[in-house]
Amino acid sequence: MFPIILGLGSNLGERFDNLTIAIESLSPDVTVRTISPTYETQPLHITEQPEFLNLIIRGTTTLSPVNLLTFIKTIEAKLGRKRSIRFGPRIIDIDVIDYDSLILDLDNLTTPHPRMHERLFVLAPLIDIVPNWVHPRTGQTARQLIEEIPNLGIVKQYTQFPSIKPN
Repeated sequence: MFPIILGLGSNLGERFDNLTIAIESLSPDVTVRTISPTYETQPLHITEQPEFLNLIIRGTTTLSPVNLLTFIKTIEAKLGRKRSIRFGPRIIDIDVIDYDSLILDLDNLTTPHPRMHERLFVLAPLIDIVPNWVHPRTGQTARQLIEEIPNLGIVKQYTQFPSIKPN
């Protein structure tokens, strides 16, 4: 089993339900160990779109990094994600933030996520569940990384997931 961290976000439709269904869809290929609180966040880059709900999950998988990426892209498609403009609105987005603390630079997958250290909506929930996580490329903890970015983008902590229990 390989430890993984996934970031999930949604800003279209029933955002909370989209996140819930996405997490439930991870089983049995991903065992969810911890779910962060959910944050309502402002969109980046293209600001004329609805606010996001974002969270982080910590889990394990037996899938290879590439197979994990294929698996989560399949979940996104089943939930109705349509690829359109980059950074645009989406019903669901699932990103591989970390895979077993490996540094990977593949054609379609880079770990840790190449922009995670710039994103408050990744770092804030990550600190909630794995505050001493160490970025494999920089050697900095999540707490150190968050101190280096402006406190922009988090609207509020939204809620915990009351109906989903880690398995």
